[in-house]
Amino acid sequence: QVQLVESGGGSVQSGGSLRLSCAASRLSNYMGWFRQAPGKEREGVAAIRANGVTNYADSVKGRFTISQDTAEKTLYLQMNSLKPEDTAMYYCAASNRRFNYSFSVPGLGRGDFDYWGQGTQVTVSS
Repeated sequence: QVQLVESGGGSVQSGGSLRLSCAASRLSNYMGWFRQAPGKEREGVAAIRANGVTNYADSVKGRFTISQDTAEKTLYLQMNSLKPEDTAMYYCAASNRRFNYSFSVPGLGRGDFDYWGQGTQVTVSS
C-alpha cells in the first residue's frame, strides 16, 4: 500500500504559478499527477520514473515540471504560466508497474496507476 497526501493547491490569476506537493508513505517506481475538471474525465498531466524519465501531456509541456525528492518521499508539480483551462482537482498517483528498459517513457493512463490521493483544488482566474 502507498498513502498519498496532496497539498499546495489554491487560487491564482492567469499567468501565475503554483507548486503542488504529494507526501508519500513511500515513492513507487513510477509516480504521476492527474487532474479532473467538472464534467470531464480524469486526465494524466505528468509522470516520472524513479530513474528520472518523465512524460507530459501536450497541454502542459513547457509549463509544468514534475520532480521528486526521494529523501523526503515527496512528489512535486511546478506549474507556471497557468491558464483558466488548468482549473481542476489535481491528484497524485503511484504505480506498481515495472519497466523493461531504462529509457521507457512512463504512461499517463489511469489504468497504469494503483494508488491515489484525495486531491487538491487548483483554480485559475482570467
